[in-house]
Amino acid sequence: MTKTLKIRESKTSSGATSVQVVFYDKRKTIIAKHIGCGRSQEEIELLYKQGHAWIGAENRQLELFAQEENKGEDLQFLGITHQFAYKVLESVATRCGLNVNEHRFLFDFAIMRLIEPASKLRTITLLERYFEIQYSERTVYRKVLKLIEKKQHIEEIAIKSAQERLYDDLALVLYDVTTLYFETFKSDNLRSEGFSKDNKPQQPQIVVGLIVSRQGYPLSYEVYAGKTFEGKTMLDILDKFTKRNGVKRPIVVADAAMLSHDNIVELKERNLSYIVGARLGNTSLKIIKEVHEKLKGKDGKSIRLNTDNGDLIIEFSQKRYNKDKYEMEKQILKAKRMIDEGVGVKRTKFVKQKTDVSDYSLNETLIEKNKMLLGMKGYYTNLSKSILSDKDVIERYHDLWHVEQAFRIAKSDLASRPVFHYRADAVRSHILICFTALMFAKFLEIEIKLSIKQIVDIIWSVTYAKLYNRKTGETFLLKSKITPQTQIILNSLFDHLSY
Repeated sequence: MTKTLKIRESKTSSGATSVQVVFYDKRKTIIAKHIGCGRSQEEIELLYKQGHAWIGAENRQLELFAQEENKGEDLQFLGITHQFAYKVLESVATRCGLNVNEHRFLFDFAIMRLIEPASKLRTITLLERYFEIQYSERTVYRKVLKLIEKKQHIEEIAIKSAQERLYDDLALVLYDVTTLYFETFKSDNLRSEGFSKDNKPQQPQIVVGLIVSRQGYPLSYEVYAGKTFEGKTMLDILDKFTKRNGVKRPIVVADAAMLSHDNIVELKERNLSYIVGARLGNTSLKIIKEVHEKLKGKDGKSIRLNTDNGDLIIEFSQKRYNKDKYEMEKQILKAKRMIDEGVGVKRTKFVKQKTDVSDYSLNETLIEKNKMLLGMKGYYTNLSKSILSDKDVIERYHDLWHVEQAFRIAKSDLASRPVFHYRADAVRSHILICFTALMFAKFLEIEIKLSIKQIVDIIWSVTYAKLYNRKTGETFLLKSKITPQTQIILNSLFDHLSY
């Protein structure tokens, strides 16, 4: 059997490089010829040539890939770079309307939220490692602080992108709030304790209000002190959104937490149309009985009632009924157990206090009310039935999952929390970076129909090998093969343009 001869090098105890011709037999390495030892690169290259010559004479034939191997001797591998992913994301940002050359710093830090979210210091390291982009640690924080000056301009870009690229007339927008906590226990005017959606009640936080399109594309945001009641944020951000960006007054969709009598009055005064979730538990028992009798447990049936908060639309769903019934039965069993044990009864649902402060019993009235509410979901709107049917109102409200998903992307994929900055302008700049990254992420998800994590993984798989030619002194890049998945993304984004 013909031996397959190869050249290998190894370090000697003296620090020199030994060049040998070897072959493998039964998983063992056999040295066929020791060519020699060298210390300089020139000596080692000469030994390699002698080794190839010896192999050629030993096999009495020219090596099949002699030219390629000789060419390889002149090349030195310097590492890999992810310039392909950078170029794709740069093109995406341009399609979103961002002038990347004008906003290069914001762009670089935003795309790193998509690729590998990290602290600003760590981001500097990763930008150099992945893309050979260098930023000075000394100046980067000064640049971060100045980013907040670009907020209005970035929002204008987002709105224009939604209208011109995603063909959204913004006749309907979705609104919700979330909280972002800090890795500290020190509070100030902005970072303060409040109702935490992150289950971090002991740590200071900020409240972020976000407006997105019906597709979930971010349009505008505001940052509020952590103690701000979320119901007070909606009118403020809507007012700024419409005035600053010249947007026609849209239909606003928000959840029940945004509903208050004052909000409803102001929405009407500003001629804003709204669809807001209703807390049916606060509705009078008389109305609940009336609705319960008219809906008769028919799946998909709805009823519309005129109230001070606008038209109240209530729909019955059999699927919701089954879920509500299961949860209610669990709560009743818990209430009974707590009453028997006499522990924790004050905060338990369906428990009421008797005349004696230490005596408790089941709240049968509340249980009966909740039984009638099983399977019902309510929505308030000031849009008449001639403008939007009950079904259309309910469908519009269900679009709220888009803004909830946007917050999940921001918190999970972009790692916007916890926040490590302490200066207010640095905090606001951090949120702007996350908002910009969310623009790119949602644009990609809408266009490609894949999650941002999947998209980044696909474009990240295409790399460039950085090679140095010792003879010519030139450095050049060699791109890896573009996968079919990557080509699909390119086709979707760039009209069949291939990188």
